[in-house]
Amino acid sequence: MNSDKIQHADITISAVSPSQYPDDGLTEIVLAGRSNVGKSTFINTMVNRKKLARTSGKPGKTRTLNFFNIENELFFVDVPGYGYAKVSNAEQNKWGRMMTDYFATREELALGILLVDFRHEPTDLDIQMYDLYKYYDIPVLIVATKADKIKKSKYNKHSSIIRKTLEIEPGDKLFTFSSMTREGRKEIWDEILTYVGDERE
Repeated sequence: MNSDKIQHADITISAVSPSQYPDDGLTEIVLAGRSNVGKSTFINTMVNRKKLARTSGKPGKTRTLNFFNIENELFFVDVPGYGYAKVSNAEQNKWGRMMTDYFATREELALGILLVDFRHEPTDLDIQMYDLYKYYDIPVLIVATKADKIKKSKYNKHSSIIRKTLEIEPGDKLFTFSSMTREGRKEIWDEILTYVGDERE
């Protein structure tokens, strides 16, 4: 798969229960992060599209597991963003059950990506998300978004804050990313594809 020349990318289904998950058998890469961390923008940048994943002025709008088919080789699975105060506790609990059902049972799930805002210290909910990946023994890739807002001279400081706050385990990689400059896109794709395999190339 050539990540620079992605021809096919579309949303296959928005699922709320395991019976609705795709049965293609493709590798799945799950994406989680706070409601305003830039998940939709990340997806659009990674697949060279402007509007594949809808960016919304209303954080917390994703309420399903959205499966995006990329080149008929893998799925990006966008899960509901967390930490949006206007969503009721009952609704957030429902999302939580939906996500943990998916994490616990989905054999196709190969990698979890945790998106955090490079500008800020990870929140308690970010820590919980990282720990949830670990609990279900899902390999984790941390992507620090909005890197263009930080001076290069401050990168090490912000990276170390993220590593320390999340207590990132050895072997878990942290990438900086910017949708504006496309920084990190190729490196993140290279890492993702190690979980997909290249047997179809």
